[in-house]
Amino acid sequence: MTDGGTAAAPGRRRLIEGGAGTHAGSFGITEWLSVAGIAAIWGASFLFIDIGLDAFRPGVIALSRMALGAAALALVPRARRPLPREDLPRVALLGWIWMGIPLILFPVAQQWIDSAVAGMVNGAVPVAAAAWSVVLLRRWPGGAQTAGLLVGLVGVLAISFPEVQGSRATGLGMGLVVLAVLLYGLASNIAVPLQQRHGSLPVLLRAQLAALVLLIPFGLWSLPGSSWAWGPALAMLPLGILGTGLAYVLMTRLVGRVGAPRGAIAIYFVPAVAVALGVLLRGERVTAMAVGGTALVLLGAYLTSRRESGVRHRGGNDRRTGSRDAGLGTDAPG
Repeated sequence: MTDGGTAAAPGRRRLIEGGAGTHAGSFGITEWLSVAGIAAIWGASFLFIDIGLDAFRPGVIALSRMALGAAALALVPRARRPLPREDLPRVALLGWIWMGIPLILFPVAQQWIDSAVAGMVNGAVPVAAAAWSVVLLRRWPGGAQTAGLLVGLVGVLAISFPEVQGSRATGLGMGLVVLAVLLYGLASNIAVPLQQRHGSLPVLLRAQLAALVLLIPFGLWSLPGSSWAWGPALAMLPLGILGTGLAYVLMTRLVGRVGAPRGAIAIYFVPAVAVALGVLLRGERVTAMAVGGTALVLLGAYLTSRRESGVRHRGGNDRRTGSRDAGLGTDAPG
């Protein structure tokens, strides 16, 4: 396990390790652009899953989006860079708990719960990431960050509550989504040191290939119960290329730079995006509670994005001293 984000010697690294971000300062334009991109892509993913379920069983959806995401990454030469053998088990674990298992759990769960409920529970990912960070780094988040995480969570609940009323949620469906959220929180911490050592693209390509191996049996088993329809098939393209390809790249770069708890605040905006899409595409009405919840999400995100008190910037990566990774547009390790 690493302590405070300082990597241990290669021979002493554990399978599950976390790390602090390289930048403890307030979010800049690049961080906020990443947050916006992640929220927009993943906010629309629940809609595409719902469309896909009209024709495909959950295993087919999970396999399709993972295959498309990995194929998109494989087209980028930088993603094909080799990784050291000692980190391959950690990358495989990352792929299983961040992609393979959750991407099966969510479509399966959405057979028994509404997408609004799934989106609401998914909003707890930043809190799960913070809890895992405490365990792995043995350090509590700063006061402003803790307050921001809690305020943002209340905002997510307020946005989603009107949609949850009268839902068809069951205990099994809720349990599956909660398990996925816990895995997401752990995975966002594991991704931090891997991104810092190797960059996002090569790590994610191998992680997605590992997840693909895990998903192939489920996808093949689901084929007999699936049918073909153009609408659900086309919905797999953005779900895979954007939701499983681009969004994971943005998130991995973000958590590598600002740490898992602060980077995960992008998830707080997902329900707000889902509500906005419902208004624009389906003519749905926005409740006063959803508007208030959005305001709380913005406040929580602002508090979480502030400079972390009591946390030193890591040498060579502080903006005040000329960062080697001045923005998220590069994918250089560290």
